Amino acid sequence: MSFTVVIPARYAASRLPGKPLADLGGRPLLQWVYERAVASGAERVVVATDDARIQSVATGFGAQVMMTAASHRSGTDRIAEVAQALSLPDEAVVVNVQGDEPLLPPPLIRQVANDLLAHPAADMATLSQRIVTLSELTSPHAVKVVCDRAGYAMYFSRALIPQPRDEMPEAEHLAEADPGWQRHIGMYAYRAGFLRAFVNWPPCPLETTEMLEQLRALWNGATIRVAEACAPAPAGVDTPEDLERLRRQVSSGT
Repeated sequence: MSFTVVIPARYAASRLPGKPLADLGGRPLLQWVYERAVASGAERVVVATDDARIQSVATGFGAQVMMTAASHRSGTDRIAEVAQALSLPDEAVVVNVQGDEPLLPPPLIRQVANDLLAHPAADMATLSQRIVTLSELTSPHAVKVVCDRAGYAMYFSRALIPQPRDEMPEAEHLAEADPGWQRHIGMYAYRAGFLRAFVNWPPCPLETTEMLEQLRALWNGATIRVAEACAPAPAGVDTPEDLERLRRQVSSGT
């Protein structure tokens, strides 16, 4: 099974500028992500950026780097440019691994690629994991996903979906609760042909309201296969507080 991982990395993150180059245990955050992508068994791992500082650091730790246009609105646009530059055939599998997931288990990267290959009718594949705390369930930062009985996404939202009509369960009961709320893990596998089509669709109203790019795919009738992650996926780094939390975790070895 062959697949390419592309890691989009930009310097100007609004909440944590320079995030890909932030130090984590003596290595840049981006290097942690790159090493996990390599460990997934990908045929090729590419860092896609428009910033010379990121290019220099990534090249320094041995990554293949492709410079992409500064005008891209999203990481997916950046990945599509890489797929085009590599002349990937339509059926080639490309996995989008976010550059702020330094502790992402490599088996998850392999899982999402395998799941797309195992479901020829799917346009995209992604992962989820069960929500077990009330604080995560009600947080707008935890994106929820609802699937049909075949495991295809019906909707993604920052809101609580499905919303209980009567009363919320107690936090300690969430692990056993029906319907078993799922948090979306923001990693995607696409076929290169679909990726080229996706970036030519304009953003849709649902996407701009929720600020969730995957809603553009559903809006346009695409199918997204969702599998429950085979291993826990730690939270990524969005804020300075997240970074400090991870630094403490890495330094303590937990």
